[in-house]
Amino acid sequence: MTGRDVVFALLGVVAVGAGLLVVTTRQLVHAALWLVVSFGALAGCYLVLTAEFVAWVQVLIYVGAVVVLLLFGIMLTRAPVGPSENLDSGNRWAALAVALGTAALLVTVLVMGFRGTKLNDAPQCPDAASCPAQANGSAEHLGEAVFRTWVLPFEVLSVLLLAALVGAIVLSRTDLASRKDR
Repeated sequence: MTGRDVVFALLGVVAVGAGLLVVTTRQLVHAALWLVVSFGALAGCYLVLTAEFVAWVQVLIYVGAVVVLLLFGIMLTRAPVGPSENLDSGNRWAALAVALGTAALLVTVLVMGFRGTKLNDAPQCPDAASCPAQANGSAEHLGEAVFRTWVLPFEVLSVLLLAALVGAIVLSRTDLASRKDR
């Protein structure tokens, strides 16, 4: 076991622990901040795996945009910032069963899909010019996948997030309701 393995395992534990705190805390703002910790630990995992580009995208997009959007949504809807008992819907055990089932399914798929494969089994290329982009995980291949294959779902998601934020603003505005009553 190398130092990289230990750092990767520790970051994984931090990411999972922070993820558990996101869904179990009773303060909405604290949940968003624990989400930042979880995303940061995932970015650290990407750095350990030498995927620097993906790590910075994780930090810029998820920590810098999604969490900020979430915090703005919390502030604009005037959600309770302090501890709130209303955040528990009573479905804790059903949610736990679904989460454990999903985790078991994902672990089973990963184990069955990568059984017997080691990281060192990747094709070795003498120089970057002779390797195809898919073999060395280059930023070029990642950029092609994001901007050719996944550009439409990405844009649809951004419009959906924008619509959710506009909806939150409209629902939180009390002065609009008072104008209709007149």
